[in-house]
Formats: sequence, structure tokens, C-alpha cells
Amino acid sequence: MKTLSGGVLLLFLSLMAGPSQAAELVYFWSVTCPICETWDEEVGEIYPKTEEAKVLPLRRVSIFDDRPEDLEFIRGIVYTPTFVAIENGREIGRIVGYIRDYFFWWQVGELVKKMSSPEDP
Repeated sequence: MKTLSGGVLLLFLSLMAGPSQAAELVYFWSVTCPICETWDEEVGEIYPKTEEAKVLPLRRVSIFDDRPEDLEFIRGIVYTPTFVAIENGREIGRIVGYIRDYFFWWQVGELVKKMSSPEDP
């Protein structure tokens, strides 16, 4: 009887599981937004290296570009920056604007708390 190698087995199991429903923090920004520039300088380079980014990886979307098809369900983006936490194709919360880095980290922490735990359906 033949057995599947580890790599082939993992590929098979991932295909059987269906599409990934990853969570992410979508950053709606504008090249004309000075507050976005401040966020980029104070937080933007640090964010990918944080524990929060492991739960909510950052995805940048310019408000001047066409909205990606998988994000068309997000409505009401009026101000930049706006950060929308999504999980399993639904919005779980948002941060509108940016005041200071410590306040942003607190807000992101609150969004992380709203994330589904592995036991949740």
C-alpha cells in the first residue's frame, strides 16, 4: 500500500479544507493624507513585527484605487486613515483616524480581543 509523503499530505488536507478565511487589518489610506503619513512613520514600519500583526496582518488599500473584489462588502470609508478588521469575510471592528501610537495600539488590542478563538465555530 502506498502512503502520501508529508508535503503531499499537507497539500491534500489544505485543499480539502477549502479557501482560507484569514483575518486581516485593512488600512484605507490616501497619498494626500498627512495623518496617514504620520501613522506610516510612527507605526507602519513596526506593525509587521508585532504580535498583533500575527493575528491581524496589515493590508494597505488606497482610497483612490478600485476596491478589491473581496473587500467590496466594506462600506462607509469616509476618512483616512481608517483601519477595518475583518475575519471570515465580515467586519469585526474599525479604527477611524489616528491620534497617537499608544492609543492606536490600545484600539488594535481591543480588535484582537474580538477575534474568534480556535474553539469558536
